[in-house]
Amino acid sequence: MTEDIASAPTEGVSSTENSSDELPEGFERQRMDVDIACVGFGPAMGGFLHTLSQGLTKEDGSPVAESKAMPGMPPQVICYERADDTGFGVSGVVTKARGVRASFPDLDLSQIPFATEVTHEEVLYLLDPIGASRRPFALRAGDKVLKSLGLAKEYAYKLPFIPEFLRKEPGVLLSMGQFTQWAAAQIMAQGQAQIWPGTPVAGPILDDKAVAGVRLQDQGVDKQGKPEAGFMPGMDIHAQLTVVGDGPVGAVGRKLDQTLGMPTGHHSREWAVGMKMVVDLPEGCALKEGTVLHTLGYPEPEIFGFLYVYPGNVASLGIFVPSWMDSPVRTAYRYLQHWMQHPTLWKHLKGGRMRSWGAKSLQESGRQGEPFLVGDGFARIGEGSGTTNVLTGAGFDEAWTSGALLGISVLELLREDKPFTRENLERTYVRRRRESWLEREAKIAGKSRDGFQMGVVQGLIGMALSGFTEGRLNAPGVSRKPHERIPSLEAYYAGRFTVGEIESIRRECTAKGLPLHDALMERVGWPKIEYDGQLLVSHQDALLMGGKVQAPAGYRDHVTFKSLATCESCEARVCIEACSGQAISANPEGGAPLFDREKCVHCGACIWNCSKPGPEGGESANVDFQAGAGGLHSAEN
Repeated sequence: MTEDIASAPTEGVSSTENSSDELPEGFERQRMDVDIACVGFGPAMGGFLHTLSQGLTKEDGSPVAESKAMPGMPPQVICYERADDTGFGVSGVVTKARGVRASFPDLDLSQIPFATEVTHEEVLYLLDPIGASRRPFALRAGDKVLKSLGLAKEYAYKLPFIPEFLRKEPGVLLSMGQFTQWAAAQIMAQGQAQIWPGTPVAGPILDDKAVAGVRLQDQGVDKQGKPEAGFMPGMDIHAQLTVVGDGPVGAVGRKLDQTLGMPTGHHSREWAVGMKMVVDLPEGCALKEGTVLHTLGYPEPEIFGFLYVYPGNVASLGIFVPSWMDSPVRTAYRYLQHWMQHPTLWKHLKGGRMRSWGAKSLQESGRQGEPFLVGDGFARIGEGSGTTNVLTGAGFDEAWTSGALLGISVLELLREDKPFTRENLERTYVRRRRESWLEREAKIAGKSRDGFQMGVVQGLIGMALSGFTEGRLNAPGVSRKPHERIPSLEAYYAGRFTVGEIESIRRECTAKGLPLHDALMERVGWPKIEYDGQLLVSHQDALLMGGKVQAPAGYRDHVTFKSLATCESCEARVCIEACSGQAISANPEGGAPLFDREKCVHCGACIWNCSKPGPEGGESANVDFQAGAGGLHSAEN
């Protein structure tokens, strides 16, 4: 069972209806009542809505329960999704698909674009062919041994075997966007639930510790949120149950974390940016459909990569840049391009063409990042509920399974005509989750990445210890808040640049409104990227080619900065360096960085890459990330 929410801090918890955002004279906030309000459509919500829809009707066609919101009708279920389509997902997926297959026993992969069986899997340790990577002594020594023994052909070493805890074969390759689009179609066809894309949710409606529903984002406002012509207050959606599946950076889930706190000993400090592409492989590429390549060691030793081959000579590929990589210039896009040009990969990719591109934040605290799963009127599923398995590198099927378990539990309570209280949700949903394979494997993985807090070698050893001993042994490591661990540029580049050189680069880049990373990386030996106009393109061209859609007018800026004085004194400005779409840029006039929502892809990297604490203290950063529309639209990615 979860820790009692009654022990959580209550400061700042209040009803949204009684909050201070007073409406202009002549306006009032409309209200709609439903039975179940859902926030965020991804694999977790797909699992929930599919399972719920399957069981809402009896064999004779009558509903299993009567709606409390609309007596005489079946339960009213609505899901609100920020993105403009249900196929917005940004990820290639390799999964054992246990939960998905349980939901679809007769699953036909040919009905889902890009879906195929895993046929071949490899893990590759990539050496540095350039000499610019910041490799610790142990890796440099290991690289020399591999080279001297002739085991590092094309600067890569293929692991002789894949540990069982990492192996995905037999498994399934999917495109996240294509799968969620397919799953949404199955759900909508059943007619038991509605899915409304393009509807950002501002936050939960809170009554002390209970959730009474959600409030939609105001429309017809300027970038600061002030009403303009056409102002329309966001509607209050009241519900018996609010299902929160809005991912790790969703406005509802993060507000619950802020107001309820986290269970004792839990934290959500471990993150990564996933930067990804879908590409047409060149004609004659030797990689076969169903091939899965995992990489580690390059372009920096902390960065992991993947390449999955779909039907039709198409591949999904990308890298993960983690929070425990203590660099103030974590530039995922530049690192992605160097990774792609590693000799072992480039021989397969050269001459290919980008089809789509994207980025998202990944919550990698796993079981240690599990929040309060339930409370009066709410339940949490998916990545934001701590489902990601940080040992196996899996999260898709885990998220789906969490949603399916909640779906079974909600049906049980509907049949019993029991309210959605914390006690009832713990008795049904939390109990099922604790008894599932999801929980058993999450406990094994719980401390598997702690070693990375001490260094990449210790981290890899820790993962091996956890995997081979099923979690009984782990490498030690204490997680720190971002503002406690991200060093200054001067400290990070000590011995490579003088303080004066860094200041000169900073002044030049700020005057031009450019990030620092290109100038810094090239000064330490990384070669410039030679664009080919097809696969190697500028960051801004990737936005255009990758599916960037215009941010609709009438919404406030969803990225703001809490303390301008803090921004003024910040010299690292990791939010600029780590921004996946270059939507945050240096302000030549000083003060807070500039934000351009037309470039924002809603990855949320700025939240956890900010190196300065927020004025309210605690775990918060100086960046405020709210609900917003726009972003990427590419079902392929």
